[in-house]
Amino acid sequence: MAKRLIVFDLDGTLVDSTADLAAAVNAALREIAPSAPPLPVPLVRSLIGNGARSLIEGSLKQAGLPRPADDVLPIFLRHYEARLLETTRLYPGVAEGLAALTGRALAVLSNKPGPMCRTILNGLGVAPFFARIWGAGDFPGRKPDPEPLRLLMRELGVSPADTLLVGDSAVDVQTGRAAGVAVVGVAWGLDPESLRACPPDRILASLLELRELC
Repeated sequence: MAKRLIVFDLDGTLVDSTADLAAAVNAALREIAPSAPPLPVPLVRSLIGNGARSLIEGSLKQAGLPRPADDVLPIFLRHYEARLLETTRLYPGVAEGLAALTGRALAVLSNKPGPMCRTILNGLGVAPFFARIWGAGDFPGRKPDPEPLRLLMRELGVSPADTLLVGDSAVDVQTGRAAGVAVVGVAWGLDPESLRACPPDRILASLLELRELC
């Protein structure tokens, strides 16, 4: 499975951002409904993966607050931008795994807003590993739409046959399949159940396995 380009999802694949996202969600809900109880972190975790608007839409529904997601989204983004790196960390083995992938182009493709992706990866010291760090707003559509991945491959001049997508959920598997790209999942992600329902070509126990795989 030799590949020239390896594309990574961000949340649940490279970084554990659950606590910061949950804190921002609850801060936004508290701002619009001060008496609303906070959502438990595991519940917020289950809503992550399809972008900020989807996260807010699901959070409002779970909180029983009949507010338009588009009205609350800017509030959430303001709170989240203020705490992007409070508790967010790389998963164990990620920095070592990236460093081992010499000779390959690496990129990030996320449904999180692009500037936030770049701030997080710069703050965690791994941004230099990546030829491109793309998130929502950097391209039209969002995963599982394959077009962002196709745009990224064209940008870097790499074919689908020479590309591997690494992610933690069925969204990533669906994106890769639609783009004609091989997909591997990670065992430590946010949504392991969805990988069982929509299996990738392989599941990694550590990012260091990519060196041998690719």
